[in-house]
Amino acid sequence: MVGQGSTPTGTDNERQASAWVRGMFGQIVPRYDLLNHLLSMNIDRYWRSRTVTRLSNLLNDPDSRILDICCGTGDLTLALQARSKAPIYGSDFCHPMLIAAQKKAQQRGARAPLFESDALALPLADASLDLVTTAFGFRNLANYQRGLEELRRVLKPGGWLAILEFSTPPNAALAWAYGFYSRAILPRVGGWLSGSKDAYTYLPDSVRKFPDASGLADQMRAAGFANVRFERMTAGIVALHIGQRGGKGF
Repeated sequence: MVGQGSTPTGTDNERQASAWVRGMFGQIVPRYDLLNHLLSMNIDRYWRSRTVTRLSNLLNDPDSRILDICCGTGDLTLALQARSKAPIYGSDFCHPMLIAAQKKAQQRGARAPLFESDALALPLADASLDLVTTAFGFRNLANYQRGLEELRRVLKPGGWLAILEFSTPPNAALAWAYGFYSRAILPRVGGWLSGSKDAYTYLPDSVRKFPDASGLADQMRAAGFANVRFERMTAGIVALHIGQRGGKGF
């Protein structure tokens, strides 16, 4: 079923999909940041900055408990930390990514408490967080619905979830152009620079299989999130979804 979870070619179940994704990200760590900025024409920095701005009210509370999951090399974690009065924790299930994130934090003189964990089974107590964020990692989960349910579990009543993720542009012409770029250009450039054509074939394919903005909003509601809304960026190439585990409005 489209939208159920990450399905790399050659994998038959969630366990295999998870292992493939973990290994793939471990291989492309050395060129990961370079390719993110190059292939997005540096617009990825704006997407993260916009996300931080939208969450500023929560970041201003020094007592907030905030976790950035699927943090990769730490770009969103560190962007949040730069604006937050509360500590920002980061987690990822790919150890080489966490090593890169730690090095980046040290180079910037930033404090970034990081830990290794699977977003489908976080080592956290129920209702322990005020905010969970993720940028360009959620679509790589082996099961989206189970991921949403797990994130709801660790959020306090009234806590918030923010998902920044690639999406399908609503304009048909733009969607075609974006699809052509993803299928014909991105795998060649990404494969050449990273040394892993499989990775940069999988990544655009994962975007194509991921729910569109309305579909992801529906899945969030089905998982028990309220006050769900989304904001499209860059003509809908990316969308920021925000939802709440009950409680008062944002």
